[in-house]
This record gives sequence, structure tokens and C-alpha cells, in this order.
Amino acid sequence: MTGWTWENEGYDPDGARLRESLCTLGNGYFATRGALPECSADEVHYPGTYAAGIYNRLVSEVAGRHVENEDMVNLPNWLPLRFRLPGEPWLTPDTAAVLDHGETLHMSSGLLERRTRFGLGAGRTLLVRQHRFVHMAAPHLAGLRTEFTAEGFSGPLETEAALDGDVTNAGVPRYRDLDGRHLTHVLTGTTAADTVWLRCRTRTSDIRIALAARLTSPAPVVNRHDRPRALQTTRLELAAGETVTVDKIVALHTSRDPAISDPLHAAVDRVTRAGGFDELLPPHLTAWEQLWRRAELDVPGEAGRILRLHLFHVLQTLSPHTADLDVGVPARGLHGEAYRGHVFWDELFVLPYLNLHFPEVSRALLHHRHRRLERACTAARDAGHRGAMYPWQSGSDGREETQQLHLNPRSGRWLPDHSRLQHHVGSAIAYNVWQYCEATGDQEFLQTKGAETLLQISRFWADTAAYDDHLGRYRLKGVVGPDEYHDAYPDAAEPGLDDNAYTNVTAAWVLARTLDVLRALPEPRRRELAERTGLDAAELERWEEVSRTLYVPFHHGVISQFEGYGELAELDWRGYRHRYGDIRRLDRLLEAEGDTVNHYQASKQADVLMLGYLFSPAELQSVFRRLGVSLDERTWRRTVDHYLHRTSHGSTLSGLVHGWVLARARRADAWKFCQEALQADIADIQGGTTGEGIHLGAMAGTLDLVQRGLTGLETRGGALWLDPVPLPELSSYGFTLRYHGHWGVRLRLEHDLLEVAVPASGRTPIEVHLPDRTVRLRPGETDRLTLPE
Repeated sequence: MTGWTWENEGYDPDGARLRESLCTLGNGYFATRGALPECSADEVHYPGTYAAGIYNRLVSEVAGRHVENEDMVNLPNWLPLRFRLPGEPWLTPDTAAVLDHGETLHMSSGLLERRTRFGLGAGRTLLVRQHRFVHMAAPHLAGLRTEFTAEGFSGPLETEAALDGDVTNAGVPRYRDLDGRHLTHVLTGTTAADTVWLRCRTRTSDIRIALAARLTSPAPVVNRHDRPRALQTTRLELAAGETVTVDKIVALHTSRDPAISDPLHAAVDRVTRAGGFDELLPPHLTAWEQLWRRAELDVPGEAGRILRLHLFHVLQTLSPHTADLDVGVPARGLHGEAYRGHVFWDELFVLPYLNLHFPEVSRALLHHRHRRLERACTAARDAGHRGAMYPWQSGSDGREETQQLHLNPRSGRWLPDHSRLQHHVGSAIAYNVWQYCEATGDQEFLQTKGAETLLQISRFWADTAAYDDHLGRYRLKGVVGPDEYHDAYPDAAEPGLDDNAYTNVTAAWVLARTLDVLRALPEPRRRELAERTGLDAAELERWEEVSRTLYVPFHHGVISQFEGYGELAELDWRGYRHRYGDIRRLDRLLEAEGDTVNHYQASKQADVLMLGYLFSPAELQSVFRRLGVSLDERTWRRTVDHYLHRTSHGSTLSGLVHGWVLARARRADAWKFCQEALQADIADIQGGTTGEGIHLGAMAGTLDLVQRGLTGLETRGGALWLDPVPLPELSSYGFTLRYHGHWGVRLRLEHDLLEVAVPASGRTPIEVHLPDRTVRLRPGETDRLTLPE
């Protein structure tokens, strides 16, 4: 990896899925995996294309039961372009001699380059060089340029380009027993000598999808239709040492697009009016240049190069184009079919970064949640509660999409899935509402949709909290925490745990912040909101009481992950590591042995320690004080140490959170976990999962680790608060922010110096708080501040 490129040398079938994920190109509207255009979906390759928000629901029979799933749909494949000598088999790296092969992802320009030299025998070789883009300025367009160079021979070469509607969702092996055929009514046609189209629709969600492709070749193009494919063939005449170029420009539209009447008409019209590859390239490059400028990140060394790759994939999934769409944050990006493209709580790790660079995207993602507020209220009501109960997994319309069963691939058994009890997703949404408004000063959103969302989430927490006379406190029972390994007490008949510390503390925080928002609302707006929701003084009093008296369990001087956690058995960590080596998925290992993690003090990922990720040390202590509980630095450090030794890190988010927390609690150990977070996808540390889609939350979280974690950056009270903790391995870096209407605020840390530069504008000054002083910077000013030791 160089500063701006990601290079793969040599052809490696075993690593193809990983490479395809990491070489995905997208623009926030749609993305296409980095598969080779001449290769079909098989055990090695998977050329998937996904458009944000395109889902479909199917019913499958699993273990004798009918199971309903909603999936992000693998769309018709626009990539195919294959080639051969007349009368011979089509050339692919899997079937022909490959003399050399390489791929380069050009992150600065959003281009994927491919170079392959095929050996044809008798001293003949064919060099194939390709560039592709998914257009960042014109989000419905993509392009593929293919250059053929004959070496040691002259003669004809047959090429065949296609739009292929014969695709299924088959990118995740453990889902293959499920029905993955989401497309129906596939039709193809021709509009011009060089242009073909394909249209189809999803089977149940009835979303219409259309693609149109224009092929430009120095030889005549012949169109034919072999449904469900539209084919374009051309016979090239190659001369030794000379290069012949074929360009393919594609347009994609769906019926979810605004300002169109028909997707097919829109796709055909767009590809007809689009320029050629050379004409389309400059605006695409300009769009990427502008994105990199707005998200400038200057981190030296290998860490900086990986962070740039992470930023590249975040921007391809959630770009400014996302601001025009009704979509959420897919946990695996638009890069594959893992988790079925569902939306979890990963926005908790994504929006804090976007807030300070692309706030319009954050706002759109919060609008997505607000549009599904009614559905969340319906879910709560169906469960016998007031307020909003957001789903742990969601897709198109905000209903709960979490599986009833999940497969343990080690034992081959289907097991009950209780992760829908992770109601803390509501607190994550509330946290993002608050953080967005603090970072942007968007009072209009806070006073309208933000306040409504906060109110209903708070109403759910207050209604589900039950008062315990013995403890004299409120409790939240029957939940599952972020850990996910623990979903029930040992030998319990029903799933769920009581008083998960993370859930209770964040619920108390949400209630307190919502009360603050309601008190600050203009009186007319407060009255409107109360009338619409039936909010009265008695309910507010209950919120106040619950927010101050939710129970936080402790054991042996540390915060308990949940009530009773300290009574569980200790696991033989050394023995399991000796027996299995990699024990990240400890739950699967134990289940295959006929045991369960519910018996042990063992966590998949950060749970209690998530509190140190969300809140600065001062704010966390403030939340505990409000609850009437003392949390001094020694208690927190003991808590960090306790869980650090009892976590298997079975999630890519775990290393990120531990690195963030340890940067302040145990700095000497922090870099190990920061490195794990950086390596999560490029090294595929979860053992094959990245090939099914990148981990968007972990990628965005590493960016935020530099932006907020190591700087101690908080946006609160209309000011920037900074309390840097430079790590020896990362003590010099810089980045820009967009804060309260100031574009391009630059922060740079150089060991014990902090430089803050505010670009010239007509905005008001920015107030910057350090632990030992406060400064005000007017637009156009730069200040270099010495940091306290």
C-alpha cells in the first residue's frame, strides 16, 4: 500500500473475495464489488452490485420452519466483459495461463485499475488493462475502459459485454439454504446500434430497476438478447504491439429515485446523453478531489495509509449523494451481503465522524430514523410499552429484521437468536441526535424531529423501567447488552438479562438529555410537542426520577456487566487458547461442545467499556453522580482491567473501543488495540468475514479515534473542547473539521503543540477549551497552543 493506492500483485484465487470487497467502487447511491469483469459468480468470485436502500423480502424453509428475511438486493450485473481468440474458450485467470497480474485501487481518483498478461502459447501474449469508475459526480453512471494489446501476434479478438439479470443473493455461504432469487420480470432490449437495456423488478417489494449500457468500439457492435442477458459483441482486429480500446458506459436507475417518471426511460436517456469515458472522467476526479479536501486527514506512516483506505470506503457508502436518499447505515457498507445489508447500531460509530465533515449526510441518516419513529412506537406498543422501541436490525421500513434462528457453522446446528433484545439501539440513535446537534448547531432539527425522536425513546425507557422496593431503584429487565454472548441466565427458561450496566447508564443519560432539550424548547413548540404526544408534567417527573435512580450493579469493586455477572464461573482462557488458537468466536466453540457462554464471565466485545467510548471521563463521572453512584478513576481503571482480561474480541468494533478507552486508562496497551482496529479488514482478522463486506462501523470508528478519541475533542456548549492524549506511536497528525458553519477548521497536533486555524469567513469566532485555558479564534486566525503535560 502506498499513500494513495492499494495494490494487489499476482493472482490469488483464495484471496479473491477479500480483494473484491476492498476494491469495491461506489458513490453513496450504488456500489460494485471489485470483481474481474470476465469472471462470473462462483466459489472464487462474486461480482455484486448494490444500491442504497433497495431491499426485498422472501420466505425460506429452514430446519422445518418458514423463515422470512429481508435482504439488500444484488442487482443485475453491469460489469461483464469477456474476450477470447475465435473458436477458443473465454479467457479468465482461472482457466488460462496468467503470466502476470495486478490490480491497483487509486483512492485519490476513485478508479480501479487492472492489468493481466495472458499466455496464449507459441510466444503469444495478450495484455489486458482496465480502468473503471462508479461516478462520484453523476451518481447513476459507471464506466469500464478495456485496453487490449497483442504481443507477439496479430489477429482477431472476440469480446462480449453484457447486462446480466441472472443474479441471486449468494455471496454469503451460510445463507445459501435461503431463497436468494430476488429479481423477476427481467426484460432486455435495444435502443440504438451501440446501446442495450435491461429492466426487472424485485419480487415482493416491487422496486423497478433499469440499466442501460453503451459500448464504444473501433469495430461494429452487434446487439443480441439471450434473456435474462443483454449482450453486445464486437470483433476486434489486433496488430502486434498496438492497443485497441473498448469503453462501456452504464446508467442505473430505480423506482425509488426522485424526479423521474420511469427507471427505464431515465436510464436510457442518461446513458444516451452521457459523454464518453474521457469526457466523464474529469468531473468524477473533481468530485473526489473535493471530498478529500473536505475530509482531509494527515496521519503519517502505515496508520495513515490504512486510515485513508477506511475513509475511502466510508465515502463510497455514505457520500453527499446519500443526503438525497432515505437510507440508513448498512453495517457492511454497500460491499457485500453479510448481515443481509441490514442497519444495526453501527451509526453510533459512523455519525460522529460525519457530523464534523458531512453534516448533511448525518442529518439525512437521522431523518431515516425519524421516518421510522412511528414503526418503532408500534413495536413498543405491541410489546406492551409506551414510546419507541427501535429494532436491533432493520431494512426498508423499520420493522424488526433480526433472525429468529442463527446457524453455528462449527456445530451445524440452528439456534435461537435473542439479539432483538438489544434495546440499547434506541440510546445509540438518541446519542447521535444529540451529537449531531452539538456539532452543527442545527436548532431547527433539534427542536423538531430531534426532539420528537428523543421524547419517544425516553418514554420507552421510563415506561419499561420497573421500581424495585428492596433496592429503592428502577431496573431494566430482560435485555441483551452490546456483548451479545450473554443472552440469558444459566439454565433460565426465558432469554434476557437484568440491569445491563451499559443499557441502564445510557438510558439514564438519554432521559437527562431529553429533559434538557424539552426545557430549552421555545414555549410554543414545547406546547405543540406536548399536545401531539400527550406529554404531561407527571410523565416528566417520572423521567426525572428514573434518570436519577436507575440501578447500576457492581461486584468486587468493579461495574458489573449485568446483575449477577460476578456470580458466573471463570473461563479457562489459557486452556481454550491452547486448544483452539483463535477463540474470537468463543460462543460457537462452547456451543459445539454442548456448553454456552452464558455460564462464564466472558464477553464477545466491549460492553461496560462502551461507556468510556461514548463519554469523556468527566461526563461519565457526571452521569454516575446524577445516578447517586460514585465512579472514581481507580474504580474505572479496575473495571477496564477486569473486562480487558475477559473479552475474546469477536467483533471488529471491540479493538476500536478498547484502543479508545485504553488511550486514557492504560496508554501503554492502547496501540495494540488501535492496530487491531486498523488491521480488522485489510488482514481479515475475523477469518473470512471481510470478503462478505467491509465493517463500516470499525472503519469509521478508526477515523473518529484520531478525530475525537486521541484529541479528547468534544463539541458541547457551543465550543470545541480538547484534551489530547498523544500516543507515542501517533503523536503528530492533522485534520480539518466543519463546525457550526465554519468550513475547513484545521487542527494539527505536533507532540506538545496544538495548532488551530479557522478559515476566513463572516462567521462568529470559535471558542476552544483546553484543560488549562480557553481561547477564542476569529475567522482568519491561527493559534499555536502549548499543551499541558
